[in-house]
Amino acid sequence: MKDNVVLTPPSPTQDANEPTSAERRANARANPNYPPRRDYTLYKPNSRGIGAAVRFSVSREKEAIFVEAAAQAGDRQFDWENKIIMKWGLSDIGEVLAVLQDRQPSAKLFHQTAKGNSSCELTTRDDPERAPHMLAISRQFAASGEVRKAVIPVTHAEAAVLETALRAAITRLLRW
Repeated sequence: MKDNVVLTPPSPTQDANEPTSAERRANARANPNYPPRRDYTLYKPNSRGIGAAVRFSVSREKEAIFVEAAAQAGDRQFDWENKIIMKWGLSDIGEVLAVLQDRQPSAKLFHQTAKGNSSCELTTRDDPERAPHMLAISRQFAASGEVRKAVIPVTHAEAAVLETALRAAITRLLRW
């Protein structure tokens, strides 16, 4: 069905490997079985090449939110092959929501497994000239000691969508 897909250049905040909104709509029209969007992704490339992208998706089966982060790997490209993956349970989601709702200034999540340690920090910033939140995700692999990190600013608009998505995810995870 590739003939029916409309290709458009990616926007500056989108990974060139990800389908655009227009492509998703075209694919959905051409193929009724095309899977619907089930994630929320923030793309933050920058001219210094140190941007990142973070994707949030819900899994009812695993009863968690999966957060995947990829470092920038070129102009509007992200290294999804070497992504960081972190699984958030209800208590983690609550910590993040408390920051997004201005109930606390930061959330620090830390998960330790035999394969390595993952951490996520969402902080509120007071500078009115900058995005109000900063999200940092890192993973240290036990076997190699390698550390991967992704840091992105989160705007008011992005925080509003993320808060709404996380609140809806809680409802799905609790099956209410």
